[in-house]
Amino acid sequence: MGELSRRSGVPIPTIKYYLREGLLAPGVATAANQADYTEEHVRRLKLIRALIDVGRVSVAGAREVIDALSADGRDPLDLLGEAQYAIAPRHRPGRESPEWPAARERVVALVEARGWLVHPDSDVIDLVADALSAGDRLGVAEFFHNLEGYADAAVQVAAMEVRSVLARPDPAAQMELVVLGTVLGEALFSALRMLAHQHESARQLGFSPPTPADHGVNPAP
Repeated sequence: MGELSRRSGVPIPTIKYYLREGLLAPGVATAANQADYTEEHVRRLKLIRALIDVGRVSVAGAREVIDALSADGRDPLDLLGEAQYAIAPRHRPGRESPEWPAARERVVALVEARGWLVHPDSDVIDLVADALSAGDRLGVAEFFHNLEGYADAAVQVAAMEVRSVLARPDPAAQMELVVLGTVLGEALFSALRMLAHQHESARQLGFSPPTPADHGVNPAP
């Protein structure tokens, strides 16, 4: 286990915790207090850490994804659903408000107009409706007036990510990338969006581009 900890960068107490929680398969016992671990254990530990540390997925959610990843013959679309469900917020806002049905109808209309291959009962449609209805209730509905613009950006990102998955020849590696891409991609896009907000705020307000000296960096000679 010490070698597994060294190669994966995960502390031994954390590895033991993952073993107890069923996130990591036990190694092959070689003695009373020793076991052999394989490269697959290293990969799985890195996946678990990405889910929990970067994706902020709960232990229970990570277990669901790991179980789905370990199942033979899983359809990529089913696994994508598992990954999306794992990173989705568990707290659901009230959906009894008068704004929510109208918001959901708006999302369904968007999906149908674009010809997206999405089931009308998809939980993700509900998540989009949650955001839209919350905007209505909080008086910031204008932020989502251009829903088509959000959809255009989402399609561009999704097409790039799916191409990356399908480019992997090994089905197991494809499944792993679906999970990691969903979780890490969510964190990446959120952070890039914040950078873009900083840029656009400065640009639209007429600020000049920052110089190296603004950040305490001496410009190159």
